[in-house]
Amino acid sequence: MLFEPIQGEAGAIVPPDDFWPRVRAATQKYGVLLIADEVQTGLGRTGKLWGLDHWDVTPDILAVAKALGGGVMPVSAVCTTEEIFKPMMYPNPFMHTTTTGGGALACSAAIAAINVTLRDDLPRQAAEKGAYLIPKVESLAAKYPSVYESVTGRGLLIGQHFRTPELGYKVASGMFKRGVMVAGTLTSAQTVRIEPPLVISYEEIDEGLNRLCDAVAEVARTI
Repeated sequence: MLFEPIQGEAGAIVPPDDFWPRVRAATQKYGVLLIADEVQTGLGRTGKLWGLDHWDVTPDILAVAKALGGGVMPVSAVCTTEEIFKPMMYPNPFMHTTTTGGGALACSAAIAAINVTLRDDLPRQAAEKGAYLIPKVESLAAKYPSVYESVTGRGLLIGQHFRTPELGYKVASGMFKRGVMVAGTLTSAQTVRIEPPLVISYEEIDEGLNRLCDAVAEVARTI
């Protein structure tokens, strides 16, 4: 069974508090492996080192990428237990192979990224900055209900859900004009994410919010 702890491309959707404990209990009851896709949520993005840490759940297999390369190197990894991995290595270690696996430069970048994440306590930074940022975006959404549908997320994985893709596109376009790069989810502009670097300063957050407020106000005047 494979899930993201918090859905990324779906729009930073946080599951109900009882979801993950119930899933973990069900997989253990029926002997099903639980795989956590921590590609977006891993290494501090949501305010915990791993997304599943919010619910004190440990998966059987964990997939990590993106932040693992520290923003400079494309690298991914699969983490699991010796018991689970052993059948893929013994008696035939060539059952599992790869072209670029074990690249020294990529692995060095990953080790450095992990060390910096732990040294600078980036999960704590994401939690604190998210607690500062999310209420301000929620206040903006409450001020412009004709533009926003809702705001979701945790830490610095935040989704702004607009009433229509057209409105989301206009907000994104307004941000581009103001020098802020933003991204929708998959091919839709209905949900525009806020996913800044975890080391973003509060001054940069405030400046981004100012530009977002201007862009949303401009769009609201056209409705």
